[in-house]
Amino acid sequence: MTPISPNPTKSPVSIVLADDHVLLRTGLRMLLEREPLFLIVGEASDGEELLRLVDEKMPDIAIVDISMPRVDGFACIREIRSKGLRTRVIVLTMHDDEGYIREVMRIGASGYVQKSSVDTELFTAIREVSRGNIYLSSEDSRRMLQLLIAEPMKGPEKDDPYVILSAREREVLKRIAQGHSLKDIGDQMHLSIKTVDTYKTRILEKLHFTKKSELVSYALKYGFISEKDAAPESKGSL
Repeated sequence: MTPISPNPTKSPVSIVLADDHVLLRTGLRMLLEREPLFLIVGEASDGEELLRLVDEKMPDIAIVDISMPRVDGFACIREIRSKGLRTRVIVLTMHDDEGYIREVMRIGASGYVQKSSVDTELFTAIREVSRGNIYLSSEDSRRMLQLLIAEPMKGPEKDDPYVILSAREREVLKRIAQGHSLKDIGDQMHLSIKTVDTYKTRILEKLHFTKKSELVSYALKYGFISEKDAAPESKGSL
């Protein structure tokens, strides 16, 4: 791929990379360093580290995975936007579900690139976003347009987690599906056990689930967890 200068003023574009897989970050760094005007100013392996780096380095762009430990990509985008920081976020993910695209763009991301398309799209995404534009691939743009056209006619998807669950409920769902106890989840999220149990009850009611295996399958389907992170499925009630 031929490097693409990101802006007409030829000023460097400072970039932070955030992904919990070190090999992927290393590959991204090697790829982006082909372009002299791309300056990698930091790497993060989880969301908390990313937010610290953004505060310290004030990069032009953060390239962020959605599924990160401690603080996920959704929460990071919201935090960056709520602080009014200049850093613009490009989501780099394995997920190609329209729900993911819609949600990350709704909460403030400036670009969305699938990991399978890094070689062909990431340089273009950085160029466009650094100029103040929004970036979606032509295919993702087409899919989102079709979704917007269809939604008024058919209404929201009945099982779409980005429609029926709040951000906090999605986080509790993820941790339950990973096998964490209510106490552990409360400690991790700084919530009381009673509050976590309330979230769990709401999730089960909204999804019409009674079994842990159902939550695990749902979390896998929508990419909240990977196969290796999934809790052993249980046939009993939660």
